[in-house]
Amino acid sequence: MQVMQVIDPSAHLGEGVKLGNFVTIGAGVVLGDRVQVGNCVTIYPGTQLGEGVFVGDNAVVGKPPRPAKTSSVHVDPHLPPLVVGPRSTIGTGAVVYAGSRIGADCLIADQAFVREGCTIGDAVIVGQGVCVENQVLIGDYTKIQSGAYITAYSTLEDHVFVAPMVTTTNDNFMGRTQARFAQEKGPTMERGARVGGAAITLPGVRIAQESFIATGALVTKDTAPKMLYMGLPAKPVRPVPEAELLENQE
Repeated sequence: MQVMQVIDPSAHLGEGVKLGNFVTIGAGVVLGDRVQVGNCVTIYPGTQLGEGVFVGDNAVVGKPPRPAKTSSVHVDPHLPPLVVGPRSTIGTGAVVYAGSRIGADCLIADQAFVREGCTIGDAVIVGQGVCVENQVLIGDYTKIQSGAYITAYSTLEDHVFVAPMVTTTNDNFMGRTQARFAQEKGPTMERGARVGGAAITLPGVRIAQESFIATGALVTKDTAPKMLYMGLPAKPVRPVPEAELLENQE
């Protein structure tokens, strides 16, 4: 079978790199040793993939943002290239933008999207179909499960757990008035916070350390540490059991 690849002469491929069919690699791309790239993958100029990174079929890696004419997103024309740490996986059909940095041992799962300006720590899971918008900070060992939406300007600290279909928001003005630009802010989920399936967070709320947000809850205000919240709107119900706290995990 004929293998067709387009590799810019300035790209650097380390030892043991494996490329699938119909791969396009742009100028200045750096692939570390033992990187594996699937079929029909596009790697945009300047992208850096660390040792042992795996990229699934049909992924788009290091894509420059191109917002709509009417979009409120302001794109830095000098975004740095995407950097992906060693042993991380970019899944089938995933799209990861330029200007972001992904740590070691991460999983960006199939059909997930990570926008520009994001910083993702080590050993993070971004599940299938998750959308991580621009300017998001995600700490080490955080897990975001399938179908969740992480809005722009959010912060998720270390060991945060976000269940499937969670929705975060960042704009109380719903896209109207100039005042919104100074106040756009996603949630801050502090270390060890857990957010249950299909829960919704309003703009700018702070989910405190080890808070537990129940399935389907609506978080309208900051929470207290180590408390379970339930309801519409979410209200404190009881303390999180000691056995569930991070300090008591093996």
